[in-house]
Amino acid sequence: MAATPTTPTSERIHVAIFGRTNAGKSTLINRLTGQDVAIVSAEAGTTTDPVHKAMELYGLGAAVIIDTPGLDDRTTLGKERMARTAKVLDKTDIAVILCLGEECDVEERIIEECRIREIPAIVALAQIDRNANYNDILATLNKRFGRKVYAISALTGEGIEALHEAIVSCRKSDERLITEGFCDAGDSVLLVMPQDKSAPKGRLIQPQVQTIRELLDRGCVPICCTPDRMAEALAMLQAPPKLIITDSQAFNEVYKLKPEASTLTSFSILFARYKGDIKLFTEGVRALSSLTEQSRILIAEACTHMPQNEDIGRVKLPRLLRKRFGEGLHIDIVGGADYPDDLTPYDLVIHCGACMFNRKHVLSRVERARQQGVAITNYGVILAALTGILERVRTE
Repeated sequence: MAATPTTPTSERIHVAIFGRTNAGKSTLINRLTGQDVAIVSAEAGTTTDPVHKAMELYGLGAAVIIDTPGLDDRTTLGKERMARTAKVLDKTDIAVILCLGEECDVEERIIEECRIREIPAIVALAQIDRNANYNDILATLNKRFGRKVYAISALTGEGIEALHEAIVSCRKSDERLITEGFCDAGDSVLLVMPQDKSAPKGRLIQPQVQTIRELLDRGCVPICCTPDRMAEALAMLQAPPKLIITDSQAFNEVYKLKPEASTLTSFSILFARYKGDIKLFTEGVRALSSLTEQSRILIAEACTHMPQNEDIGRVKLPRLLRKRFGEGLHIDIVGGADYPDDLTPYDLVIHCGACMFNRKHVLSRVERARQQGVAITNYGVILAALTGILERVRTE
């Protein structure tokens, strides 16, 4: 899908800038973007928390530029800020690490972490306008890191074009599609979308909007209705729709009316494929067979909205789970960035569709659960399992 000025943050390429205090991170961001989007000051510690700025970056498209605090922050809150900086890597698609000289142990740790996480990392020797002998330092860094280190001056602009080209070259060419393999151009697709109290007034939720737009871009024919109008919508069609997409909470209702020739799936399942690891999510529901009333479950939501009546993650899922395993079942619910580093106290993690996160962020959470041996699944998959229709809906 083409990027526009209103492209959701979750669909933008996240580029994070790392470096020591006063390495020129904010100045570099302003130089790369051609705008004064980051506060620049000679005073150390001007950037105290990661700052996200959504914008278009020439050659890269819709992006989120992340300005981070200095890696050597020694202020009272430095340790906490560094922890937040480390979490930025969870959502980073491309990392730019600035060095100021041959002393670069903290920068090397970020580079190594990027290698482990398979994040493309670009290393640059910054502020070369202040060092006439920067070529000697550059040679040392090239040898130390075993890679090309760019020489730049955000102040004069020297080397910025080459750095910009390196960032653009990291962009992955494979375009992911939400409905890939489920339908083709010319197919009719029925979207059954409950508009209850938890839905935002006057607008559709992001997964619905993104899916409709993609279907239009792909040349499909989307038809939208609420569950109570599904029978009427089907009667208006000359032939059954190729695909029916519904909200997880309407699975049973929609399945009863589904024509034999139509494929049924959900927005949550589609976004689990699009953003996460659908195979791991499907395997994760097997944990249901071993849960008891003494088990612990973590429900993780990407957004931090206030709880609504009949909210899926805060009301419906806990109710379904306690109905099956007992009222004593321990369920913790977290939202936004509040995702535990240690997941081992839990027997199962249930994640939302993550429409507010980019794919890198979701996969970072999935990988954390996998490494710690904790089962993880997704709203759509577990709702299908709990309602007994997982084997009757398409997940891949």
